[in-house]
Amino acid sequence: MSPRLELALASGLVLSPPLSVLGPTPAQDLSALPEGAQVVQPFRPHHDHFARLGFDTVARSEAPCTDAIVFLPRAKAQARAMVADACRRASGVVVVDGAKTDGIDSLLKDIRKRVAVEGPLSKAHGKIFWFRADGADFSDWAAPEAQEVEGFRTAPGVFSADGIDPASALLLAALPKKPGKVIADLGAGWGYLSAGLLSREGVKAVHLVEADHAALECARVNVDEPRAHFHWSDALTWKAPENIDTVVMNPPFHTGRAAEPELGQGFIAAAARLLVASGQLWMVANRHLPYEAALSRHFAQVAEVAGDARFKVLHASRPQR
Repeated sequence: MSPRLELALASGLVLSPPLSVLGPTPAQDLSALPEGAQVVQPFRPHHDHFARLGFDTVARSEAPCTDAIVFLPRAKAQARAMVADACRRASGVVVVDGAKTDGIDSLLKDIRKRVAVEGPLSKAHGKIFWFRADGADFSDWAAPEAQEVEGFRTAPGVFSADGIDPASALLLAALPKKPGKVIADLGAGWGYLSAGLLSREGVKAVHLVEADHAALECARVNVDEPRAHFHWSDALTWKAPENIDTVVMNPPFHTGRAAEPELGQGFIAAAARLLVASGQLWMVANRHLPYEAALSRHFAQVAEVAGDARFKVLHASRPQR
């Protein structure tokens, strides 16, 4: 079990069903929770992990619950929104568990100004605490129904929530006037690249593949076009419904705080798998990330076609199976 949650249960915390568990990752072992606990996890790979373990797993929930557990995400606005959601739906106890690097101390300080807190308990470079949901008003922490940024809808916690990502803008500017007929946007986010692609010549379909449910919901608003097709899926395992001529992507390079180049390398392998024999990949990456070797393993031709001090745009063609 999660070490801090295990400590809290051993210290007298009692959890009652129905129980809602918000934002756990595969690092958290939930096996000792009451039977019937529902996991709320909008990130598809983590969602699928808990579904495989037999949990009732959903991307979001409006169902009332007795108790709720919030596993803290990195983004402050998203963390506050999750606490507000837990308080809105729970009638009993709300538990908050998080690492120091994810802001658990500042969140604890802010919550203490509003309600009486039990705990907190410290372990494994983090803290866990809990409070009664009845009478706790955190409605001002709720996520806004719509957040408009430069003409696009975004949401707390999604990638580039506060504005257009400069790397994506660089990639879009480097794409040809005729990028292809059937395009897959891997890791499409809230749809900036796909919206730009659909304004180019000859594009018949764009498949937006995104693991973050909240980001994909924003993309449905931002890319309101019959040629756009939306897939809540892990790009590494997504199966295309038709032949793909072109893949574009600004792949993620971390899930925690440290860079994980293997994520981008997995996206490159997925692109090669999805593309037709004459297909092309266009991608952007931070300049320091070592993607050229992976590209050369999976494509016959690789070249840097644009860039600046921070980013590089790479073009690869002729995928090798």
